[in-house]
Amino acid sequence: MKLRLPALLQITTALWLAAMLPATAADPLPRSTPEAQGVSSKGVIGFLEAVDKINTLHSFMIVRHGHVIGEGWWKPEAADKPHVLWSLSKSFCSTAVGLAVAEGKLSVDDPVLKFFPNEAPAEPSENLKAMKVRDLLSMSGGHDVEPKIPNHVATAKEFLAQPVPHKPGTHFQYNTYGTYMCSAIVTKVTGQTVLEFLKPRLFEPLGIENPVWDASPEGPSLGGYGLYLRTEDIAKFGQLYLQKGKWNGKQLIPEEWVAQATSKQVPNDKAGHAKIGVDWQQGYGFQFWRCTHHAFRGDGRAGQLCVVIPEQDMVVAITADANAFQTEMNAIWDNLLPACGDKALPEDAASQEKLKQLSSALVAHPAKK
Repeated sequence: MKLRLPALLQITTALWLAAMLPATAADPLPRSTPEAQGVSSKGVIGFLEAVDKINTLHSFMIVRHGHVIGEGWWKPEAADKPHVLWSLSKSFCSTAVGLAVAEGKLSVDDPVLKFFPNEAPAEPSENLKAMKVRDLLSMSGGHDVEPKIPNHVATAKEFLAQPVPHKPGTHFQYNTYGTYMCSAIVTKVTGQTVLEFLKPRLFEPLGIENPVWDASPEGPSLGGYGLYLRTEDIAKFGQLYLQKGKWNGKQLIPEEWVAQATSKQVPNDKAGHAKIGVDWQQGYGFQFWRCTHHAFRGDGRAGQLCVVIPEQDMVVAITADANAFQTEMNAIWDNLLPACGDKALPEDAASQEKLKQLSSALVAHPAKK
C-alpha cells in the first residue's frame, strides 16, 4: 500500500516525537519537530555540534512557539536529575519579590533598613539609609566590591555592616549577598522562605516537582544561589517569562513585573563582568541580564543559562560545568537564530534522525588537567 506524502510525514513526525520525548517533569511541555515550528533541524544540529565542543555541557533544551524542538543530556546527566542553578537562582528570587509586591507586602521603593531594625548598625551611613529594595534587585546597592558570604553563612547583620561608598542606584556591582537580602525580605514580610512562598504561586502551577533550595542558618533561602531544578523546569520558567507571566490562561506573574524585571534598569558595560563578552554589556534588570538580539536571560556560574528571545518566540535552557558563557551564547546566535523562519518548514526526516542520534549519544567530557 502506498502512503500519501502528508500521511507519511505525519507518521514520521509521530515516530520522531516518541523517540525524543523523555520522562521528565509533571505537565511536560509539548514536543515537536523543529521544522513544524519553523526551525531547520540543520540549525539545531549546528548548535549542538558547537556546544558539544565545550568542556562540558550537561544539558540543553530549545523551545519554540511553546514546543520543545531539541533536547539532550550529556551522560551521566539525565532528564529527571535536578541540577544546581548557581546564580540562575537569582531570577527565581526576583520573581518571589515581584509576587510579594503584587500582593501588597512590600514595594521596590521601600528602604532596606525598614525590614531589619534589629540587624542595622547603630549609626548607619546615609547611603545605607538610602538603599532601596530596587537597588538590591538591580545590583546597584552602592557597594564598591561584592561582599563575600563566608562558608555560605549569610546574615542580614553582616550585609548591613558592609561599607556603602556609592549612592545606591548609581553603581552596578554584582552582588550575590544583595540577592540574599531580597530573599530575607520576602521571608520578613511573608513568614515563609522564598522556596515555600513560590511553591503554590510558581512551582506547582508550572508542574515543577520537588524543588530544593539551600537555606542560610538564619532561615531564609540563600536567594542568590542554591536552587536545584531539572532542565525542563528551567525551560518552563523561561517560557513563562516569554509569555509575559501567563501560563495555561492564568496570569501567574503580573505582566508589569515581567516587563520591569527584564528591562534595562542599570548600565553594566563598565563592570567587571563586561569582560566576559558583549552579552554582559547590555544592561541589567531585576536579577535578569539583558542580551544582544533584544533578548534577556538568567544565568549562573559554570554556564547555567535560561535565554529568552522574544523576537523569535524562543527559549534556550542550558546546564553545564564549564567556563564558556559567551561561547554558549554565540552558539545560539550563530546557529539557532539563522535557522528560524516565520512559518513551518518542510519536514527533514534525515536531519531529524541525525539530531536524534546526536542528542542520544552525548557524553560529558571534562577538560584535561
